Amino acid sequence: MASEKEVETVIVGNYEEMGSEGKPRDAKSRLLSLLWHGGSVYDAWFNCASNQVAQVLLTLPYSFSQLGMLSGTLFQLFYGLLGGWTAYLISALYVEYRTRKEREKFNFRNHVIQWFEVLDGLLGKHWRNVGLAFNCTFLLFGSVIQLIACASNIYYINDNLDKRSWTYIFGACCATTVFIPSFHNYRIWSFLGLLMTTYTAWYLTVASLLHGQVEGVKHSGPTKLVLYFTGATNILYTFGGHAVTVEIMHAMWKPQKFKAIYLLATLYVMTLTLPSAAAVYWAFGDMLLNHSNAFSLLPRSPFRDMAVILMLIHQFITFGFACTPLYLVWEKAIGIHECRSLCKRALARLPVVIPIWFLAIVFPFFGPINSTVGSLLVSFTVYIIPALAHMFTFKSPSARQNAVEQPPRLVGRWVGAYTINLFVVVWVLVVGFGFGGWASMVNFIHQIDTFGFFTKCYQCPTPTSVEPPHLNATALSPRAH
Repeated sequence: MASEKEVETVIVGNYEEMGSEGKPRDAKSRLLSLLWHGGSVYDAWFNCASNQVAQVLLTLPYSFSQLGMLSGTLFQLFYGLLGGWTAYLISALYVEYRTRKEREKFNFRNHVIQWFEVLDGLLGKHWRNVGLAFNCTFLLFGSVIQLIACASNIYYINDNLDKRSWTYIFGACCATTVFIPSFHNYRIWSFLGLLMTTYTAWYLTVASLLHGQVEGVKHSGPTKLVLYFTGATNILYTFGGHAVTVEIMHAMWKPQKFKAIYLLATLYVMTLTLPSAAAVYWAFGDMLLNHSNAFSLLPRSPFRDMAVILMLIHQFITFGFACTPLYLVWEKAIGIHECRSLCKRALARLPVVIPIWFLAIVFPFFGPINSTVGSLLVSFTVYIIPALAHMFTFKSPSARQNAVEQPPRLVGRWVGAYTINLFVVVWVLVVGFGFGGWASMVNFIHQIDTFGFFTKCYQCPTPTSVEPPHLNATALSPRAH
């Protein structure tokens, strides 16, 4: 109890970045406070839930077609639980690091703590370098995925331009996220983003049920190991959104309350992902193997167009979620992180967008890229490194005794925590990175062989033929080629 009170007194921040501390609260400042300065538990919940499910909502039915209904449901529940545990580990390490630094009178008033700094402070520079490399690479490709998703979605409303041209346009639009300083300033955006994904998820569910099953529908999955593990790693990616956990926690006035917030956000996300993926798979079955974007199978209607538009806006928001930590790393690298000028910081951030824009044009493989990023990057960034870091940080008896936050009694305190951490490391290393990496790379290489780099319109239908095959049960046979 005493340690909890100590955390409560030590970790209370006031992070009105670039704000107006000490100035009279006129109508403008009150409006900014309402829409811009968000550090409450509700803001954190909206940030977590909105960030966790974005364009992956449209690829989960594709994963169900690879896994089958039962495995798809079980993997969502399992990886949701695993993701919740590792988010707890990251939050515990953040609280430990920040408490130690604030006892040393370190001021975070104009400094946003990031995951690599937590690793550096608790475990040293080698851990920092590994964490920084994995986290930045994952967030880079996470931003690429959002840009690809924007082009893929808008094509279903307006196909006068090919997807590559839309990528050029949305790359310029997403570059405007450089003006959002940190997660402390996403209050209105994360609120709107969650409303948008909620609408889209229930649109997919209701529209699929009303559409009914297509004639001769088949639900043959799983049929091949390469498909099975590709689908599983896409779900691994779904619940790997807490690569930005530290930045979200740092934006909170009371970061120690983050654990419950993330758990509630995950439970809410499951009410969106499970019904929508199951309903679309029930209606279209194996057709989804050739359609990684669920929008492509549903008939055009005002409701579908509305869902597409809302997802476009949300993907712009999620692009900002993924890019903001990269912006902060870049600011620290060039020495302007504590600059108070929003315009100077925004201008300095622009070079970060250029490689993201370029990679989205090179690899426009909507769906397969999720699985590849999930297996090769999310597995380490979100699952393996946090579990190992927690074990090594508290490996000595004195470290465990003096820990700011003790593991819950529900999991068996330190013995239970170490057991779960070891299971997470082994499972994700073997199943997520090993089998998932193999399957995802086979699928990804198949996309390159089929479509090539810089393809103008990935999986676009042509007047004379159906869409080129995705990696399914027939696409790997010699006859299919």
